[in-house]
Amino acid sequence: MAHFDTEYQRLEASYSDSPPGEENLLMHVPEGAKSQWHHIENLDLFFQRVYNLHQKNGFTCMLMGEIFELVQLLFVVGFTVFLANCVDYDILFANKFVNHTDSSKVTLPDAFIPMDVCSNRIRDNAFVIFVLIISGVFWLHRFIKFIYNVCCYWEIRSFYINALKMSMSELPYATWQEVQARIVEIQKEHQICIHKKELTELDIYHRILRFKNYMVAMVNKSLLPVRFRLPMLGDCVFYTRGLKYNFELIFFWGPGSLFENEWSLKPEYKRGGNRMELANRLACRILWIGIANLLLCPVILVWQILYAFFSYTEVIKREPGSLGARCWSLYGRCYLRHFNELDHELMSRLSKGYKAASKYMNCFLSPLLTVVAKNVAFFAGSLLAVLIALTIYDEDVLAVEHVLSSITLLGVCITVCRSFIPDKHMVFCPEQLLRVILAHIHYMPDHWQGNAHRYETRDQFSQLFQYKAVFILEELLSPVVTPIILIFCLRRKSLEIIDFFRHFTVEVVGVGDTCSFAQMDIRQHGHPAWMSEGKTEASIYQQAEDGKTELSLMHFAITNPQWQPPRETTHFISQLKERVHREATGVSSDTHPLSLSESEPRSLIANLLAGPSTLASVHFVRDGSITNHAAAGIGDGASALRSLSPISSSLHLRGSLSAAHRAASHASVMSRAMAGSGTDARTVSSGSSAWEGQLTSLVLSEYASTEMSIHALYMHELHKQQSRGELSRHTWHRQESDESSDSIPDEVRSEPKPHSKHFPRSQTFPTTVPSPSSIPTSASAGGSTTMGQERVSSHSGSQRRYSGPNTDSVGPGRKVVRSARVPMGGWAEDGQAAPRQHEPLPEEGSEDEMPPHIHKVT
Repeated sequence: MAHFDTEYQRLEASYSDSPPGEENLLMHVPEGAKSQWHHIENLDLFFQRVYNLHQKNGFTCMLMGEIFELVQLLFVVGFTVFLANCVDYDILFANKFVNHTDSSKVTLPDAFIPMDVCSNRIRDNAFVIFVLIISGVFWLHRFIKFIYNVCCYWEIRSFYINALKMSMSELPYATWQEVQARIVEIQKEHQICIHKKELTELDIYHRILRFKNYMVAMVNKSLLPVRFRLPMLGDCVFYTRGLKYNFELIFFWGPGSLFENEWSLKPEYKRGGNRMELANRLACRILWIGIANLLLCPVILVWQILYAFFSYTEVIKREPGSLGARCWSLYGRCYLRHFNELDHELMSRLSKGYKAASKYMNCFLSPLLTVVAKNVAFFAGSLLAVLIALTIYDEDVLAVEHVLSSITLLGVCITVCRSFIPDKHMVFCPEQLLRVILAHIHYMPDHWQGNAHRYETRDQFSQLFQYKAVFILEELLSPVVTPIILIFCLRRKSLEIIDFFRHFTVEVVGVGDTCSFAQMDIRQHGHPAWMSEGKTEASIYQQAEDGKTELSLMHFAITNPQWQPPRETTHFISQLKERVHREATGVSSDTHPLSLSESEPRSLIANLLAGPSTLASVHFVRDGSITNHAAAGIGDGASALRSLSPISSSLHLRGSLSAAHRAASHASVMSRAMAGSGTDARTVSSGSSAWEGQLTSLVLSEYASTEMSIHALYMHELHKQQSRGELSRHTWHRQESDESSDSIPDEVRSEPKPHSKHFPRSQTFPTTVPSPSSIPTSASAGGSTTMGQERVSSHSGSQRRYSGPNTDSVGPGRKVVRSARVPMGGWAEDGQAAPRQHEPLPEEGSEDEMPPHIHKVT
């Protein structure tokens, strides 16, 4: 393999995740004082099981679910073999006469083949024997795993009852924040982790989501081969459960994976000297796994078809229009996922945006198709009405051949046609709907805004929000397509994958090796165009795309109000919230909220106050000001957000708040929680009844969700203003980095053209960063400095890059000058010719002779 460079640079972290003085802490507890939960060796699996047991509503529900999965597997295999070998279909279809001693009708047992004949047919069929053997081995493996899981989850059940003081009956009514708060509290008593005196919410999230954070980062950096350009079809996304399973098998937990255990990357992957050898080894392993998938393709394909048939046939018969419904694709869930976002948090957020997303996609129904569907539905309905009338008049009509089948098919046809007929009361407002969607999903390419009415935007959004039928079809094709992607696409990216894990892995004391993006450090991975101007030292290759770092940080801080972030992070959060709060208090003080509904809102906060008038006092006690100019563009989205809110449709928000106060009798507690005083109000349900606790948790969860939606809309609006006139870098414009940087023409490297027709490749082309003065400021801020003009002092151990010093410098007028990348790691100023000189890489094995330099994040 040729020696070439890649886009990724080594990242060194310098932030702290432990209290001062606890960097090298190792707790010692006398032998007699140790509890059952002292020093749990594999905290990753332990916290994952604690979370899974909570999400599955207790031990009994989890146990029954596991048992039914085993029975379901036996049923699918056994029932399929029985239908294929033990049924005489000639008798069933009345093609063969059955001799009866009496005049009775043909019964269903008459179509069953005798057991001895059935057994002989099964033994004589080699393919059936092979399928039974494979299925038996797989079922036995699942059964052993089931026994093991029962033993492990029984221990977790004991942990809930004895350590957390929570019974299984109250677990379904407790929020995860309450469980997490108790885990943090018992760390002081039981010392679950002996490397840290105190656990933080971020520690628990890191251990539960260690591998998922890596997957989110690789999708964010367009490293995984899931986007393809196909003839006749254009840009397509293919990301299925089978492909996702193979990615995780290769990277994380399979034999020969990059991790030696759940919390530690293998030492050789932390060194750069043998990167070529490791890339070749990974490529060879991917090839063998791809070949194994190819050999097992027939068995997996048969299983996928049978499972889909048994799972969806009854649903299609009961609801024929269900295939026309939509769902969030697997790629969409990974693309829209924040760093450090648990499964239930993600699904709750996407579920809130489902209604608006469905309405948006329904705006693009073809008028021609609508006309055809109306007429086909009319003709089919006429025939169906006649058949039903005849059946009502005389039920013997059903005995006529194909009458019952015709009634069924006509009903299905009418249902399908109705899915193409829009609601006559629907109003075409794609821009407003897209803003509502953005308020919930938090991520959206810049070029979608203002182009919501275009079919190109609709087609790209359909990659995130696909038809259920497309989802099923992709899963059926997965056994065939997955080996092709592994062998021909993923294998070529082996060197980039090796570099990614080496450059973006940091060791955190008490947690282990984690993805550096999951630290949500603005200085290391912030993007200047996402309110991180002057606060980030990240190069273009270290920046998370689409504002992932900034939005993930805000989501985690709002979801976990007790979390105490590092100083630089706290400054970013408090400054953003301060701007929102000033706007909220400024509007509510001089304008009555209800009067805003009669005229166009003049800001985002004003528009939100037009509905829930108590929102300002609840949400924004700690928040800051927001500029009217920045907020004006998202007023419509906030208004529609309020109308589509899950709570506002059934409960008025003010009434919900009052009911929650009365139910819990802790108004002061909830006020302090929303003010961020360190008490999570979502845990007050333990002091009241189950219904009152659920109502309180529901209302407060809705407040947190709305607060995050406000910040997401505001950050997108500021980003839109700041990047106006610039080329955006997002997934739909980033090309697949399946080739090395040497494969890019030299003239493209050295002379990037900002106004080129083609969009740039994010890993190769820097983005022009505007001056700090171009960032909008609040009129009420007075003499305070803007976000773009503030600078965070760099620390001594900030970063070490193989390609040289930081490429961002401050030029005349305090404008950030970004250098363009040249081949093999060199850099040149924009507009200048790039010399083909580069800093030599270390020789093979030079770093292997000494211990790897791993910066420990303490």
